[in-house]
Amino acid sequence: MEEIDATDLQGVLRRILAQVEAENIRITQHSHQEMVEEGITIDELLEAIAVGQILENYPEHRRGACCLLYGLSRGDRPIHIVCTTAQPAFIIITAYEPKPPRWMTPTQREREK
Repeated sequence: MEEIDATDLQGVLRRILAQVEAENIRITQHSHQEMVEEGITIDELLEAIAVGQILENYPEHRRGACCLLYGLSRGDRPIHIVCTTAQPAFIIITAYEPKPPRWMTPTQREREK
């Protein structure tokens, strides 16, 4: 895969979808543990990615460019996916269902006090 501008959200999303389409996916041990604890299936994860939007982008993250994706499974379950954005493979760092107290809604963080 060619290099992309990690600040170009549409380009990042196109790259993610292309990697998933090519089945070029890696799920870290941490993300697998989180998925098991949250009861998130691979199918739900892929459904959320397919309709996902980038909520937060971290192009300068110290461990490499990554982002926070938000999507809904076919059963309307909200899922957050933290993933790489500039690696040859699509690496899922963690996946979880956004819930209070950290998230007021699936797309809005709790306000800091």
